[in-house]
Amino acid sequence: MKKISFAFLLTILSFACKKSAIGETQIYPSPDPVGTYALGADVSWLTEMEATGRKFYNASGEQQDLLKTLKDKGINTIRLRVWVNPVSGYCNTADVLVKAKRAKAMNMRLLIDFHYSDSWADPGQQNKPAAWVNQDFVTLKTSVYNHTVDVLTTLKTNNIIPEWVQVGNETNNGMLWNDGKASVNMKNFADLVLSGYNGVKAVNSSTKVVVHISNGYDNSLFRWIFDGLKANGAKWDVIGMSMYPSVTDWSAKNTQCLANMTDMVSRYGSEIMICEVGMPVSEAVACKAFIKDLIVKNKSLTNNKGLGVFYWEPQSYNSWSGYKLGAFDDTGKPTVAMDGFMP
Repeated sequence: MKKISFAFLLTILSFACKKSAIGETQIYPSPDPVGTYALGADVSWLTEMEATGRKFYNASGEQQDLLKTLKDKGINTIRLRVWVNPVSGYCNTADVLVKAKRAKAMNMRLLIDFHYSDSWADPGQQNKPAAWVNQDFVTLKTSVYNHTVDVLTTLKTNNIIPEWVQVGNETNNGMLWNDGKASVNMKNFADLVLSGYNGVKAVNSSTKVVVHISNGYDNSLFRWIFDGLKANGAKWDVIGMSMYPSVTDWSAKNTQCLANMTDMVSRYGSEIMICEVGMPVSEAVACKAFIKDLIVKNKSLTNNKGLGVFYWEPQSYNSWSGYKLGAFDDTGKPTVAMDGFMP
């Protein structure tokens, strides 16, 4: 092949630009340049599933690395939960690093989700890590800060900088109960959020901090939490939401979610991310429509305030750990639901 000189390339580029400038040729940028809108999946079960022999396949039945399969479905961002001292070892700092390295190798972006617990933290349980149970509140705030810094520093040492970090998971009524239970002491909850926020910024000032609440259609819940946090000095960059509708109500719930997202932008100036979605694997066609519609609604927010949508553990086929809201079939292949992330 003939070599083309650099000068010749510059001439061609200059000519193309001139044509565009005088209107003879119009070049339209992609509506979603790489690095803007997050199409995501939480795959925190990945290493545990692989350790028990689970394998993943593309639609043609070819065995693949799960992240490759997801990337081919449009996923560009991975979400990983962090537990403090989990009994199994999965989702501790070392395990998170393994998965984060894999995501980085696939040129995928990263959302880190701190539960501040040894196990699941969600609207029904926000248990302190065993090592923190007897700490007074001042020490508890320090533990939140130090744990946040330690995990993010481990990632940074390996040249991994998350774009977003959640300080707490589905904190509908605060976290680290009972000290940080919002309905008991909103000020304490705000202080814990601020400790996490400060920990994130101390390691990577550019990383955006997410406060994550479930039921993204429930405006009164979101106003209560974020009014309380704001009044008590907490800081955040992004408001995170979960959406788990049914096949019969997803359209109505999405409409309510849009109204809530719009209110959150207007009320607090926050960016909005849908950190978790899911629907029964048996309802894959409806799930695809749900995802596509929610992405459109999130993208429609003013000033590009909508940041992305994440499926929660889509790869959990054969009801992994009893979970039935995945988006892979019983043979380990993605269902049509995952096409919701495709253009």
